[in-house]
Amino acid sequence: MHSSLATLEHKLRRRRANTRLLRRFMVRSSVASIVRDRDRELEVLLIKRAQRRGDRWSGHMAFPGGRVETGDHNVRATAMRETHEEIGLRLVQRDYIGRLSDVMTLAHGTRKPMVVSPYVFRQQGDPSLVLNHEVADTVWVPLPFFADHDNRDTMRWERRGVGVTLPCYWYGEYRIWGLTLRMIDELIELT
Repeated sequence: MHSSLATLEHKLRRRRANTRLLRRFMVRSSVASIVRDRDRELEVLLIKRAQRRGDRWSGHMAFPGGRVETGDHNVRATAMRETHEEIGLRLVQRDYIGRLSDVMTLAHGTRKPMVVSPYVFRQQGDPSLVLNHEVADTVWVPLPFFADHDNRDTMRWERRGVGVTLPCYWYGEYRIWGLTLRMIDELIELT
């Protein structure tokens, strides 16, 4: 599989991402899906969230991002601000190439619905990253790794005694699943 950033950008701009009708009335969050072309192979940047007591996403693989704050110009600006805060990478508007569909979850520590809006940015080279206390590690994962379904695995997830089998990927020591995997699956469809 070889897809270029230009092809990905073209496909993102030609399609309409699915958005949640009532998202303006829900808790809002956004993430930055950062993609680069490395040796003619697209890679996506993931963070490993730091272990934090009471954080239901503690230790999970994710895209950098977080909740919208009142000072954010828009939801995309939230993803850009959070990326800079979490990994020291300053995203700029000219590197924005499109958006993925909204993903629903529950807001941290509540039963309120939360909408996560993923925005895709291109990155050149190997940026220097400075991780804050929320991030334990980062890794660039080749998109063809996710496109190869032989790499797809399953895991057992339990919450309050209820178990379910979910898809996941193991990239070395990193288990990628849940919301992040749903966003990556959509990204893969476009490459």
